[in-house]
Amino acid sequence: MRLSKRTFHRAWRIVCTAGLLGLSAGCAVVAVADAVVTVGAVVVKTTAKAGGAVIDAVLPDSKKN
Repeated sequence: MRLSKRTFHRAWRIVCTAGLLGLSAGCAVVAVADAVVTVGAVVVKTTAKAGGAVIDAVLPDSKKN
């Protein structure tokens, strides 16, 4: 079966569009994963700083004695 020129161009456009959408979706997944890791790191860092501040406030400083 031979495809007409118009049918071929339509099919080619569909294939190219699907390929570009697939690549874009991959980039979106990477961007979301990067954002999740960044937020997680900030939460851990903030929690550690807050925990350190609480410990410093509760425990007396041994250098002052």
